[in-house]
Amino acid sequence: MTASDISARLARRLAWHQALHDPDFDPRARSHWLAELRRWQAARLRVSFAHFLEDPARAPAANFFLGDVYGDRDFTRRDADIARVLPTMRRLLPAPLLATVADAIELGALSQALDLHMVDALQRLAPRRRRLDDALYAEAYRAVGRAGLRRRQVRLIGRVGRGFGKALKMRGVSALLAFSRGPARLAGLTELQGFLERGYAAFEALGDPDAFVAEIERDEGEVSRRLLAGHPAPYALDD
Repeated sequence: MTASDISARLARRLAWHQALHDPDFDPRARSHWLAELRRWQAARLRVSFAHFLEDPARAPAANFFLGDVYGDRDFTRRDADIARVLPTMRRLLPAPLLATVADAIELGALSQALDLHMVDALQRLAPRRRRLDDALYAEAYRAVGRAGLRRRQVRLIGRVGRGFGKALKMRGVSALLAFSRGPARLAGLTELQGFLERGYAAFEALGDPDAFVAEIERDEGEVSRRLLAGHPAPYALDD
């Protein structure tokens, strides 16, 4: 895909992402279940990523995924930055790095869409409950289903990681990010700049980015498969 094609894809994904996070567009975004779901999922991921976090070489990349890619952080400011500078990004960023930003936005939008379906399920299954536990989460996950979209979600996680891994091999990316730091701060684009810098730095510390990403894809794909199948211990992947 050309930079122009990727930019158009990014613009579409950004509009989708912003709509799904707008409570005036989708009132489910106001539900108490959404905040509880994000809290629960972020806590579960930290447990699943514990072996990464204990490894000094892989901890930065794991924290990047938990905080910037697949966590419970509010990405509104970052996405507003992207919307403001989309034409400039198309001119300055290498196409593979621009594609990685588009994948990250799509991942956030798809995750939000699936979470909103989870909100529907939780409101049906436990209208008086306020907190999640393993059993209720698994029941809602099966009620939502959408196995194909869950697989797409896991693939996007891998694509974002591999995108930053590829950026390490491209000439001039490190210098470009360093050069743009001051202008980004002056223009109020610190969230977008931080996202790119943190991703680049996190994957630079990895000895083998592809192996790291493949392990996440394999494990998260297996967790999803087990949840959909009603496995009694979906997160115990050593079993």
